Amino acid sequence: MTPLRLGYLYGLGAYLLWGFFPLYLKLLRPAGPLEILAHRIVWSVLFVALLLAALRNVGFLRALLRRPWALAGILAAAALIAVNWGTYIYGVNSDRVVETALGYFINPLIVVLLGVTVLRERLRPAQWVALGIGASAVAVLTVDYGRLPWLALTLAFSFAGYGLVKKRLGLPAAEGLFVESAVLALPALGYLGWVTAKGDLAFGHVSAGHTALLVLAGAATAIPLLLFAGAANRLPLSSLGTLQYLTPVLQLGCGVLIFHEPMPPARLAGFALVWLALIVFTADAVRTSRRTRQPHQPTSTPTPVPTP
Repeated sequence: MTPLRLGYLYGLGAYLLWGFFPLYLKLLRPAGPLEILAHRIVWSVLFVALLLAALRNVGFLRALLRRPWALAGILAAAALIAVNWGTYIYGVNSDRVVETALGYFINPLIVVLLGVTVLRERLRPAQWVALGIGASAVAVLTVDYGRLPWLALTLAFSFAGYGLVKKRLGLPAAEGLFVESAVLALPALGYLGWVTAKGDLAFGHVSAGHTALLVLAGAATAIPLLLFAGAANRLPLSSLGTLQYLTPVLQLGCGVLIFHEPMPPARLAGFALVWLALIVFTADAVRTSRRTRQPHQPTSTPTPVPTP
């Protein structure tokens, strides 16, 4: 199998797993969002630690300790991914899967916005148009919800900010996930201890299947991320960027078709504006990529970043 085809298989695998992740999270109830988040962190550390040990790849920790600025970046990345994961879990288990899907639809637009405000990048006209349409979509959805879609915006901004920090750090997927989860493991264990003392812990008190699903949350977090890393190393940026929309499309389908969340006309109009913005954004990115690509020069790939 060619590297390109293998890259597409890895990418489809990652985005399919992320797209159907709401179905998995629903199975973790009656555990609360914070307990699910704590288990996801703790079991991710153990799963990735075993993986790195099997690959005999632990030397990166010594090199990391010699980079104090990188440690500060890891703390920021860990805080952002904790906010992202916690918000996503809360959204799914409070029957707001459609709004979580919106967050990942508008994430590429927020990334562009951060490029302007933080990195002082200059936008092309089509990118300004996409941002304007995206802002209009948020306004329409605000009217529909009767409030700002704060859950979607929190997901989009935390995910975009995390991607920005990760790009600066340049850590590989497995190593990055291990260090970030390890930073969060102590407060996660502390929270689980506190819930246990209160007698409110769901882990081990629902069923053997429920307990196993909470333990497997670590693997469910790490496996799609590693698949994404494999895809990012083999696919052109334009192909990877187009594939990423598969995840929120599937999440939206889960929300509307499986969980029967409402989709009134005004909300549908807001989503239509988001999709229009993404069409403009993606078409401009593909056109620009083709113009700037040199013959026989490999296409750059983005730093792997996580999704739910």
